[in-house]
Amino acid sequence: MTFLHPEFLYYMMPPLFILFALLLTQKEQHAEFFSQEVMQKLRVSSNTLTQRARNALFFLMGFFMIIALAQPAIKEGTALVKAKSADIMVALDISDSMLAPDIYPNRLEAAKLKVLTLLEEAPNERIGIVAFAKNSYLVSPLSFDTAAVAFLLRKLDTSSITEQGTDFLSVLDVVSKTQKNDGKKYLLILSDGGDKDDFSKEIEAAKKHNITVFVLGVATQKGSPIKLQDGTLVKHKGKIIISKLNEKIADLATKTGGVYIQSTTSSDDIKKMFQEITGISEERELKSEEIQKHKPLFYYPLGVALFILLLATSSLGRIKTGASIFILSFVLFNASHVEAGIFDFMELKKAREAYESGSYGESAKLYDEHAKSSQNSSSYYNAANAYYKDKKYNEAIEAYKKAAFEEENLKAKNLSNLGNAYAKSGDLQKAAESYEESLKIKDDKETKDNLQEVKKLLEEQKEGDKEQEKQEQSDKEQDSKKDENGDEDKSKKDKDGDKNQDSKEDEKKSDSKDEKSEDAKQKESQNEESKSDEGDDDNKTEQKSKKSDLEELKKSDENGSAQTSQIQNEMSDEEQMKWIEQLNSGNATYLYKLNNEDTTRKNLDEKPW
Repeated sequence: MTFLHPEFLYYMMPPLFILFALLLTQKEQHAEFFSQEVMQKLRVSSNTLTQRARNALFFLMGFFMIIALAQPAIKEGTALVKAKSADIMVALDISDSMLAPDIYPNRLEAAKLKVLTLLEEAPNERIGIVAFAKNSYLVSPLSFDTAAVAFLLRKLDTSSITEQGTDFLSVLDVVSKTQKNDGKKYLLILSDGGDKDDFSKEIEAAKKHNITVFVLGVATQKGSPIKLQDGTLVKHKGKIIISKLNEKIADLATKTGGVYIQSTTSSDDIKKMFQEITGISEERELKSEEIQKHKPLFYYPLGVALFILLLATSSLGRIKTGASIFILSFVLFNASHVEAGIFDFMELKKAREAYESGSYGESAKLYDEHAKSSQNSSSYYNAANAYYKDKKYNEAIEAYKKAAFEEENLKAKNLSNLGNAYAKSGDLQKAAESYEESLKIKDDKETKDNLQEVKKLLEEQKEGDKEQEKQEQSDKEQDSKKDENGDEDKSKKDKDGDKNQDSKEDEKKSDSKDEKSEDAKQKESQNEESKSDEGDDDNKTEQKSKKSDLEELKKSDENGSAQTSQIQNEMSDEEQMKWIEQLNSGNATYLYKLNNEDTTRKNLDEKPW
């Protein structure tokens, strides 16, 4: 603990002790004339406080009041305070054309009111004032003292500069010299725009000095005569001059990165301009300082002093007064919950710092301990948030349940966070219920979105369970079908085996037929050779050969008949008739051609029908 103003202790405590010592040593006035024995006989006995007792109470009261004035406090750490500003220079046109009354009461007074409104809207920004006409001069440098700037602003009028005209180059020169830093500079010009049509030089100068120009056009397009302070109108060559708003000045603002706004009768234009300036400008850090934060405790000694004052000025007896002092002492020094209440903020501070630093486990532990000792709903809620950040969702759920808030906003928020914890733990049904309870108390977009997501997940989960049941059922059906198919496959295999045996027998028969046809071919070739060699032999050999030919023809007829019987089994009736007609056509050589490999392959492929 420390005292913020210890000088009160140094300068007020010694006089207090001296005064109390004088009061204790001073005798009563009648004691100078009467002895102590006489005074005891004359004094009426009473149960009230004596003069010395009251003086002692007044001494204690003064002691505690001086301690309260010294402001006891407990250090809470340090905080870094930074002073930042956009540094806005305001240039006010005070030429004679600003006396035109097209804006009430005239352009100059309206422009002053705009700048005063800006000072009220920007109390934390440094603002300076430049007045200009043909020449420019600095009225006020950049300053946080808005009151001083406003005082100097109100004193400006057209007589502040004798040479009339409007020169914006001089304004840019003054601003560049007053702000010598290399950073961005921001200039707000309040003017009717003057008479120039080309601002290329001003734009080039602004870019050269890194100045962003904002222009508030204080005039109307219709214009008005210029009425001087003596009531006369400004004339040129005998004609009254009508001064209008020169909108060409907008180029100076837009081409340097600023904004141009035409003034209105309300203050909305200057407020909008300030928003544009702060939106574009880069705040520069002017100063940073680290300050000490304290928790004040002065109200405790002050409360004790007030209570003692009531005792000292009351008519209570000694016994009642002593009992009151005893009760006060008991309350202040022996009540553990009161002491805990005084120093609870230190524990909560540690918990908050741990949470901000990312030590969620330590923060949750501190908040939970404080919540159990004080049964504070806010502590339970903070502990639940810390558990949630630490991914201990079950502990977070228990803590959220114990946080019983009466305020509707806090209650709705607590239920929403409880739903988040349920969702993270995997209990989607309870999460949805918590979200719905929160929405009944307060309508919140994030809670609605969370509820929709949880409902989608619940629907997907139900569909997944149905698909899983269907898959299990289909697996069971497939298993049962496999058992049935096993028996069918066996029977099919037996049938296939029989078919294979039949095909093998057919192949054997066809092989035997092929062998017979080959024998017939060999005999035919032998007969042809014998005919060519023997040529003109005797009739006996011819008869023998004819007999052999007849025998071969018989054999071939037998083979042909056997082949025909086989083809009949494989062909239709019409096909069989065609084959029979060809076989019975009397062409004996056709039977030999059938046994030739080339003719056989050709006939089998092309088929005579």
